[in-house]
Amino acid sequence: MIKLDQFLKLMGVAPTGGQAKLIIIDGGVKVNGIVETRRGRKLFLGDKVTVEGKTFEVQI
Repeated sequence: MIKLDQFLKLMGVAPTGGQAKLIIIDGGVKVNGIVETRRGRKLFLGDKVTVEGKTFEVQI
């Protein structure tokens, strides 16, 4: 399990937690095809996160 904001930092989408928070709050992130605005959303193995047209699969 990893939190959404941590995952965005890990994938290099956002260099800082503050920037990850802004991307999430602005509605720029989808989890499994649904817009997610909670930065603390827990992600699990196999979840798909889409940001700016790029999709990342949780493999942690």
